[in-house]
Amino acid sequence: MSERASPTIVAYLKPVCGWSNSVRAVLQKYDLPYEDRDIINDRSNYSEMVRKSGQPLSPCVEIRSEEHTSELQSRLHLVCRLLLEKKK
Repeated sequence: MSERASPTIVAYLKPVCGWSNSVRAVLQKYDLPYEDRDIINDRSNYSEMVRKSGQPLSPCVEIRSEEHTSELQSRLHLVCRLLLEKKK
């Protein structure tokens, strides 16, 4: 039997930024492991973010998953909704 792979979450964030801190807080609140990539002190992270997203703004979150289960979809939708609410 093969195990289901967890989604990979990569967050392109600024070290000191209210919106970036909101992304961190929501991901941590829901115990979602993620990789925090500093786009200010590591310009290669910034370049990668722009290349992948097609835009220069942060925060930018990439979620990769081979399989989208309904439970995963529900958690991701909740996280996205919370992040959008925090921006208002």
